[in-house]
Amino acid sequence: MLELLIFLPFIGAFIAGCMPDGSRNRPFAAAATATALALALAISRFGDVAAHEVLRTDYEWLPAFGLDLVLRMDGLAWVFTIMVLGIGLLVLLYARYYMSPRDPVARFFAYMLTFMGAMLGVVLSGNLIQLVVFWELTSLASFLLIGYWQSRNDARRGARMAFTVTTTGGLCLLAGALVLGHIVGSYDLDAVLSAGERIRAHDLYLTALVLVVLGALTKSAQFPFHFWLPHAMAAPTPVSAYLHSATMVKAGVFLLIRLWPALSGTEAWTWLVGGAGVCTLLIGSFFAIFQHDMKGLLAYSTISHLGLITVLMSIGTPLSVVAAVFHTMNHAIFKASLFMAVGIIDHETGTRDMRLLRGLRRAMPYTAALAIVASAAMAGVPLLNGFLSKEMFFAETTLVGGTEDWWMSYAAVAMGVFSVAYSMRFISVFFGPLATDLPHHPHEPPRWMRFPVECLVVLCIAVGILPDLVVGDVLAVAAHSVLGPNMPEYDLGIWHGFNLPLAMSIVALLGGLLFYIVLRRSFALAERDRVPVLHRFKGAQAYENTLLALYGASAWLLRRTGTLRLQPQLLVLMAAMVAIPLLLVRPLPSFSMPGLADIDILFAMLWLIGAACAVGAAWQAKYHRLVALVLAGGVGVVVSLTFLWLSAPDLALTQLMVETVTTVLILLGLRWLPPRLPPAGLAPRVPRSTWLRRARDGIIAAAGGLGLAAATYALLSSTPPKTISDFYLLRALPEGGGANVVNVLLVDFRGFDTMGEITVLSAVALTVYALLRRFRPAPESVAIPVQQASDVDPAATQAPAVQARSGYLMVPAVYLRFLLPFMGMIAVYFFMRGHNLPGGGFVAGLIFATALIVQYMVAGTDWVESHLRLRPHRWIGFGLLTACLTGLGAWLFGYPFLTSHTAHLDLPLLGEIHVPSAFVFDLGVFLVVVGTTMLILVALAHQSLRSHRMPPGATRHTMPPTKEIA
Repeated sequence: MLELLIFLPFIGAFIAGCMPDGSRNRPFAAAATATALALALAISRFGDVAAHEVLRTDYEWLPAFGLDLVLRMDGLAWVFTIMVLGIGLLVLLYARYYMSPRDPVARFFAYMLTFMGAMLGVVLSGNLIQLVVFWELTSLASFLLIGYWQSRNDARRGARMAFTVTTTGGLCLLAGALVLGHIVGSYDLDAVLSAGERIRAHDLYLTALVLVVLGALTKSAQFPFHFWLPHAMAAPTPVSAYLHSATMVKAGVFLLIRLWPALSGTEAWTWLVGGAGVCTLLIGSFFAIFQHDMKGLLAYSTISHLGLITVLMSIGTPLSVVAAVFHTMNHAIFKASLFMAVGIIDHETGTRDMRLLRGLRRAMPYTAALAIVASAAMAGVPLLNGFLSKEMFFAETTLVGGTEDWWMSYAAVAMGVFSVAYSMRFISVFFGPLATDLPHHPHEPPRWMRFPVECLVVLCIAVGILPDLVVGDVLAVAAHSVLGPNMPEYDLGIWHGFNLPLAMSIVALLGGLLFYIVLRRSFALAERDRVPVLHRFKGAQAYENTLLALYGASAWLLRRTGTLRLQPQLLVLMAAMVAIPLLLVRPLPSFSMPGLADIDILFAMLWLIGAACAVGAAWQAKYHRLVALVLAGGVGVVVSLTFLWLSAPDLALTQLMVETVTTVLILLGLRWLPPRLPPAGLAPRVPRSTWLRRARDGIIAAAGGLGLAAATYALLSSTPPKTISDFYLLRALPEGGGANVVNVLLVDFRGFDTMGEITVLSAVALTVYALLRRFRPAPESVAIPVQQASDVDPAATQAPAVQARSGYLMVPAVYLRFLLPFMGMIAVYFFMRGHNLPGGGFVAGLIFATALIVQYMVAGTDWVESHLRLRPHRWIGFGLLTACLTGLGAWLFGYPFLTSHTAHLDLPLLGEIHVPSAFVFDLGVFLVVVGTTMLILVALAHQSLRSHRMPPGATRHTMPPTKEIA
């Protein structure tokens, strides 16, 4: 059930993303359906969490390292799940009317559902490492959403800033999770939460605390990392409403509440978390007063209210935890409604500038009423939900410092004064005469666009009047999951008599009203363009200066130590490879050299030939590329023969086919490189410094090669330790269903590795294809080579297709076309036998790709593609899909991903046949290998069809032949 809660948003994101961009209804329907189903599923589990049960779903992944996939739902996770899904559903409905059909709406809903799924992953994770993964996924999704209007510079800047700050905090959180796992001995959340005493007594407690808190503070935009959140207001308003109320910034608060049992209760926790919280709530509320953008005001108010929750978590009493959870819920309700109200105003008037807006209650009475009620809840007005949790906050601050130190209470009252002042500034746009110079004539929005705001404002009122009836049970369930047996007694009643918290509330309300009046009348609030006193402290500017300093330092370092030339880079690499082992390995390993009687003369001669080919390839590489390529191919053949000599036919066959395909592909690529020929006439005199440099490079290269040879020989000649070879040898046939251990190892025991390898191979092929599509050869490479530009040779004027049809290549072409089906049968043969004899999908794919390559080489691109519809992209896609479906099929039967199963079929004439599921996986490997090879081949072959660098009306055969270049 829990996995379905996370999967549903991602499924909805995929479906919505596949919709056409011009449509709003279809992607909205897909997103809303997935969210509604997940919400209904979550609501149905309230009975379980109300009984204080912890719902868990475990999937083994790497149990030896404590890395299992664990989904966990208790009361706190349930409340956050309802917030994420419930407010998310309302925001999706609102976005349906807010977004313009001209926007890529399908992509927007896909991003929103991804954001929702990532946040649910954070909330429901039962493993710390898994939590960090989803944590960073929320940063990625928010980056896409904040930068949704990518043509706007402020959107790109805000997205980069948010992503940089939050992902840096995510790295700190990862380090903190690793430290906690080291202390506890497990990354399981239940184990961490139950080990609070051990964690706090450990020497690494402070390290873990600082790292985890840094992750939470950066995510929740707490001081000194608060600057990124106002810049995130460049996102569409539905994104802002969702980000501020139920996701992203609430993730940091959730982390502090979740890990409160394990990390709280120390002086370090109080000062670190409380100090950041107090600074945040004061700075955020003060900055909010002087904003002119309505979204900017709400952004700083969010910073302030999150600081309030952070302070409550730092106080450390059980009742402060209850108050923190309560205010988290209340803030989500009124802040989502306020952002959507601002979006309505912006949508219907064309501006959010409070210096221009006034008298909107005359043109938008319903929206004005809703926004005023929600802002009153934000200010803490009685009979609204914000009043209750803020009064609990005031009550808890009076406990800090006892009866002598009231600094926390003073800060709380100051924050209350500021919050009333900025709430008054917010609602001022609804009073006075109606503005006449607005971009659009204001009017009420569509009925269903206002509906989400109405639902949330009704909740503000219902919770404020009947708190125990509306949220009492939910709050108790959430708080109990954090506090357990330490759950305090509390009363959610509206009236508790005349006491100090009530007096603080009254002072905040009256003081805030008076402060706003003074600012407006005496300090020209609407005309101020900067924040008094604090305008010099600009977090965003400090962030930009830090990035500029890092860029400058990296540029300086690259200038001093880096180079764009490959040769110096290789020199440093080889020198380090030689020097580091000599400096670090002590004592140097000793090994005995074999005697002459132990050396096989034929094998030694084989390797001498290979060494000669390698040296010759290096010697000829500069001016004679074709010769160097042939010699390098000779090295590959020697390696293949070596594998065969050492009784490794699978490796020999694979190496031989890889060598064949890569040699042909490199040969096709060489055609488009500019010629590099030695200068004619007398050879120029080489300076002495050049000879010294070459000697140095030769010595280092020889030392590196000899060092690798010595290390390899020492390893092979030493007594082998106990290996796992016997494990595979004994289990290949009974458990893998095949006698060929190498193939069973690749497609069964280590099928996940092979899955990753073919995925990487596909990505590389697609990258090469994309790069070659934009590649344009140098002008001197466009003309045909000088060897083919003969006026006497009739083939010089014939296209490859003509040569293959009626020219001198007709006989080889016919022969190779006749050979194609036979090579296909050979590929099928090696594919079918691969599970028991040398062969398999990889080798078969290379054989079939070679059969296709020779068709291109002889008949040319035009002829082959007019007779064969290859579509390499589909081969790659179907191959990856086949391999994935094989693994998912094991999941359907309750086995781990890619678990192999062998079916025994009794067929007429053929008898009993063993058909392992790994056979289907190997088919996916075959398809990917053929597709990737052909994709690169097609990219190279299509270069011959382009003439972008040729003069108009010219062809490669009419252009002059390539000249020698000195």
